[in-house]
Amino acid sequence: MEIRELTKDYLASLLELYIQLDESNKNLTVENSEIVWKEIEATPNIKYFGAVDNKKVVSTCYCIIIPNLTSGNRPICFLENVVTDKDYRKQGLAKKVIDKAVEFARSRNCYKVILQSGIARKEAHQFYENLGFNGNSKKAFDMRLKY
Repeated sequence: MEIRELTKDYLASLLELYIQLDESNKNLTVENSEIVWKEIEATPNIKYFGAVDNKKVVSTCYCIIIPNLTSGNRPICFLENVVTDKDYRKQGLAKKVIDKAVEFARSRNCYKVILQSGIARKEAHQFYENLGFNGNSKKAFDMRLKY
């Protein structure tokens, strides 16, 4: 098992894992996602991290470093799409992947890491709090845009 930054070579496996995150992801294609991946590769502030078992991505999260004009001009790290393959859960892999993302945030001098999670995922929320995230410090809102 290797904890690493993911590259385009892992894209097909990553998309397979994302189906477990949300069934609507089964409609994603490698061809369309390769276009997005080129943009990701061109943006050093975006990283995908994963636990890889024999070339299969079994746990992942992505993070983006956001420049910031407050807090001493220190950036913010935003984490999302944390998912571990159902056959690999309860092995500490998500913790290792998140730790890798937090390490990246520290290396970029971020003053905080924000992690967003679905409101109903109570077990995941407890897990994130056990990692040191505070679920009571802020309230998040999102607006889903239709296309």
